[in-house]
Amino acid sequence: MGARALPYPGRRTRPAGRGAADVLSRRRGRDAHWVHTWTAMPQRTEPADLPPAPYTRGDIVLDNSTLRQTVRVSVGGRYTRIRLSNAFGDAVLPVTAVSVARPVDGRAGVSAIVPGSARAVTFGGRRGIGIPQGAQAVSDPLDFGVGPGTNLTVTLHLADGQASSALTSHPGSRTTSYLTTGDRLDDSDLPGATAVDHWYFLSGVEVLSRSTTTATVLLGDSLTDGRGSTTNGNDRWPDQLLERLRARPAASGVALLNQAAGGNRVLRDGLGPSALARLDRDVLAQSGVSRLLVFEGVNDIGTAGTSDAAAQHITAELLGAYRQIVTRAHAQGIRVYGATLTPFGGNGYDDPAGHHESARRAVNEWIRTSGGFDAVVDFDRAVRDPRIPCRLSPAYDTGDHLHLNPAGYRALAAAVPTRLFTQARGDRPRGRR
Repeated sequence: MGARALPYPGRRTRPAGRGAADVLSRRRGRDAHWVHTWTAMPQRTEPADLPPAPYTRGDIVLDNSTLRQTVRVSVGGRYTRIRLSNAFGDAVLPVTAVSVARPVDGRAGVSAIVPGSARAVTFGGRRGIGIPQGAQAVSDPLDFGVGPGTNLTVTLHLADGQASSALTSHPGSRTTSYLTTGDRLDDSDLPGATAVDHWYFLSGVEVLSRSTTTATVLLGDSLTDGRGSTTNGNDRWPDQLLERLRARPAASGVALLNQAAGGNRVLRDGLGPSALARLDRDVLAQSGVSRLLVFEGVNDIGTAGTSDAAAQHITAELLGAYRQIVTRAHAQGIRVYGATLTPFGGNGYDDPAGHHESARRAVNEWIRTSGGFDAVVDFDRAVRDPRIPCRLSPAYDTGDHLHLNPAGYRALAAAVPTRLFTQARGDRPRGRR
């Protein structure tokens, strides 16, 4: 018996006209390429982060539901593609239809769109697609331009829902999304919709941009994901760094891709796969990537044993992991920047004997002096208390002595040298010379 065909719900729509295809072909061949302008690290959804009732009923999630989400792109382009992920699903994700639109007043986290701005997204000419478990889907190119640093609304309709509570999402969106029943795909607003501060299924947005446009992946944990930042405020440190880059013409063509998640670790899985395990998916497979900034390791140290031997062991493991990340990225021609680990004195990660702090200092010393990275960003120096260097500056501390407030994230953004993003695209990383 032949394999059963996957469901591809939704009516078939007319593919883009031949003229648009010709334009795309000419642009790709001459002076443009696809580059990611926004990403969110896919994660398996914890029970507390599943859509609330009635949108989760046993093993059926988002049945006969509309989901509206906003994301902030980094660089612009005339043509757009959407990426949806079923990386952690254990059933087919049957997406009935998708549309993109402009949010009202250009704002993040709103349910209203500019009337008449909604455009249908297609997959192989169809409005819907069944995404197999563990897979992702890339839409057809859409003649829908986005400007740099602007917000984009993406709305999904699932007529039948996903037959599993193993949902792919990004819980730490710091951005409000909206759920409602029925097909409300192109409604100008969703009054009475249920608000949730998570992204579901959406993992990337690409634009067709000039060939000089490149992307930088930011590989990190909750400090890059933005815990402590303002919901719908887009004031994580990557957001604030983007504003600095946009103000410099030589760096304005750099997309920043936030591939971070709360609790993420370099060596072992936690809330999401480890950095080593997800490097291919979240870094090497992203479109247009020429640089990688690594800012992870605090969670590895904080969950390690509290003895001198344990501190030495976790330090050695982290340094080996950093070397692996650099080697694998260099093999793809990607420059790798290392960021020092910020203080956590007074947090639960801080053991009384100071073994975790000694590991943090040893890791930072290696990052600063070993030459293992193509360049170093000293986040530790930017936000530590000069009087008590093992602690965050009180002006930047959210109160848990680990995470930063928007002012602290501004200090991190200011500590990143913009020259790291103005080097010629052909510059090779150290390991490729």
